[in-house]
Amino acid sequence: MIGIASFLSGECTRSQAVVLGAGCAYRLRAELVKNEFKHASPLRHLLLRYTQALIAQTGQIAACNRHHSLEQQLCRWILSSLDRLRSNKLTVTQALIAAMLGVRREGVTEAAGKLQAARLIHYSRGKITVLDRPQLEHRVCECYAVVKREYDRLLPAGIAA
Repeated sequence: MIGIASFLSGECTRSQAVVLGAGCAYRLRAELVKNEFKHASPLRHLLLRYTQALIAQTGQIAACNRHHSLEQQLCRWILSSLDRLRSNKLTVTQALIAAMLGVRREGVTEAAGKLQAARLIHYSRGKITVLDRPQLEHRVCECYAVVKREYDRLLPAGIAA
């Protein structure tokens, strides 16, 4: 969901969205979402649960960025991205990862190199393939599990809005 500000009484979102994988998406007019949100509709409850999960994620990532190594943050980012895809492959540049993590590209190069040397990932020309997800999950900080549990709790698979 992009643009939660539209139903939280904001008129615009000062952010940028990046699509990491192919798939389907729907674009709805903000007025339609706002009108539906005014009623005690299933969409309203779903959007509120999503917003709660997003707030939890934002807070956890802020703590993660302050207290954990770049390698752990990269593991968290890779695993979180894969959770939203049907593959073990990401097509993403080091520059984009650096922007997502708020670090220098050279730091991403070093952290990805360590994960590749450990044979957890294969990284080449903007493509990351996870080779050993269980070991990647072993290396990640607890922030990944905290955020995943919250999303799973609030937005379980197959949820009927």
